[in-house]
Amino acid sequence: MANNSNLVFTPAARRAQAERGSAKVYDARFTEGFPNHVTPELAAFIAEQDTAFLATASADGAPYIQHRGGPKGFIKILDERTLGFADYRGNRQYITLGNLSENDCSYLFLLDPARRQRIKIWGRARVVENDPQLIEKLFDAGYKAKPERAILFTIEAWDVNCSAHIVARFTQSEISEVVAVLQGRIRELEAENATLHAAAHAASRPL
Repeated sequence: MANNSNLVFTPAARRAQAERGSAKVYDARFTEGFPNHVTPELAAFIAEQDTAFLATASADGAPYIQHRGGPKGFIKILDERTLGFADYRGNRQYITLGNLSENDCSYLFLLDPARRQRIKIWGRARVVENDPQLIEKLFDAGYKAKPERAILFTIEAWDVNCSAHIVARFTQSEISEVVAVLQGRIRELEAENATLHAAAHAASRPL
């Protein structure tokens, strides 16, 4: 843990908590601080994600959120405080890249609808150009996209959000896995039913 509470609960947030009666609820957490490194819990969560939202801001504070996605586990853990992912060719607006060139304050929002879980991560992000070895480490072989650069994210704090109001949703592959299991079970039951039917028919024949 690190005493990084002012990053998560800013002075303005603490004033709002005090005004609305929730400051005492978070006093212990504020004193304790928030984790600023990858734990087994965070690593396991990240490994299951195929989508993320990266928030940045310009030098004068204009906010921007961009979706990032890829194969499950596309966000890689490079060390206990550094995450990385390949930046693929897109619509070439470069708003995120422009923001990061003048303001590295960033935020990752990870949402897992199937498990109704979400994790928020505060940190600093930077763009890495012309590093084939890093791109190779971050790129998922076989994925049909062209990586152009890498984005590295240094964790400064992270926290687990409650599951309230998360509507459970499942990807096509997750549904296909469940359907395959059910179809296998149906085939087993049909075979068992055919066997029992044949046995009953044989038993009903006159001797």
